[in-house]
Amino acid sequence: MQKLAIQGGTPLRGEVRISGAKNAALPILCASLLTGDPLQLGNVPDLNDVATMRKLLQQLGVKIEVDGGQVVLSAAHIDKLEAPYDMVKTMRAAILVLGPLVARFDEARVSLPGGCAIGSRPVDLHIKGLQAMGAEIHIEHGYIHAKVPGNGGKGRLKGARIFFDLVSVTGTENLMMAATLADGVTVLENAAREPEVVDLAHCLIAMGARIEGAGSDTITITGVDRLHGASHRIMPDRIESGTFLVAAAAAGGSITLTETRADILDNVLEKLQEAGATIQVSGSTISLQMSKRPRAVNVRTAPYPAFPTDMQAQFMAMNAIAEGSAMVVETIFENRFMHVQELRRLGAQIDVEGNTAVIRGCAQLEGATIMATDLRASACLVIAGLVAQGETVIDRIYHLDRGYEHIEAKLSALGAQIRRIK
Repeated sequence: MQKLAIQGGTPLRGEVRISGAKNAALPILCASLLTGDPLQLGNVPDLNDVATMRKLLQQLGVKIEVDGGQVVLSAAHIDKLEAPYDMVKTMRAAILVLGPLVARFDEARVSLPGGCAIGSRPVDLHIKGLQAMGAEIHIEHGYIHAKVPGNGGKGRLKGARIFFDLVSVTGTENLMMAATLADGVTVLENAAREPEVVDLAHCLIAMGARIEGAGSDTITITGVDRLHGASHRIMPDRIESGTFLVAAAAAGGSITLTETRADILDNVLEKLQEAGATIQVSGSTISLQMSKRPRAVNVRTAPYPAFPTDMQAQFMAMNAIAEGSAMVVETIFENRFMHVQELRRLGAQIDVEGNTAVIRGCAQLEGATIMATDLRASACLVIAGLVAQGETVIDRIYHLDRGYEHIEAKLSALGAQIRRIK
């Protein structure tokens, strides 16, 4: 099992290119199932989750050509309508093949998903939405079996009004993809507003879909008979952007992010400025300078456009060495404080009560051997290792490779003393 070894105490300086967004790439890869024409994608990140999704799509019959960040997918000859457990168990996003398969082929069998153990993320919203659109669904032997009944032939989903009682990003994405080929108009209410949902909508529109309202809480999709091929460039990863900015704010120094977007990072940038960082934005670049110890900042997570849950752990690492005390409230996932125990091993002073953590900043953390528990907790521990005195060794970094493209190479280019131990 691979580990990361970090010698802390070095400020970060230099420039880093931000990769394509994992959370946009995964549903957009699944969108290839909606047409038999080639879908050409650019800026696709080199991540374990992306590789897993490509493998799953290939098992379904999608032909895929990869040239660096350029990926061409052709789903002209799908010969399997099942996503098996061994593919789905490591990546919850595999549920995103369900909507496209049912929409185009009127049937799918998808294993109930796995992924990070950060809390309950039920798929019942996906199921209820497809049922409202006319699909018959049975849960059997750990699989979701969905089928659209037809009158002596192929069935077709019907447009419907669907209200999400909880905001669900993957639920919104799955049903938006399914609705593109449905008969009639589908309205998704209390839909997720995340930029990654908007990026998927842009790709689907380029493929011929009729979608209005993406980025608001009401999305209207008018179904069409077929979609066609298109070209689309994946948006930059806002969570990778935020992670590098927090790392520089915690460790000190001066860094510039290129090929990123500041307009989807408003809450993160405001909190970093509150912590004392100087931030400048110019086009697709963001620069951050931090020459002093950060100030502690309070954080409360909520669905976009509020503060993202995927940045909570990174800010907790920064708060651990900040001046003053801060409160972090997690409202999205009930089990997303698993990194707290590992931060305590480095000397962080953190108390947890329910969904609230109180962090009393200390002047110095001390290196130790720690263990990553999920994707964003891994990034949190890397940041803590960058500021801790001595060597920090992070075990189980396969979580990290699911969502950060070549993170140790990028940090090394910024001056960090970090290496991978095989």
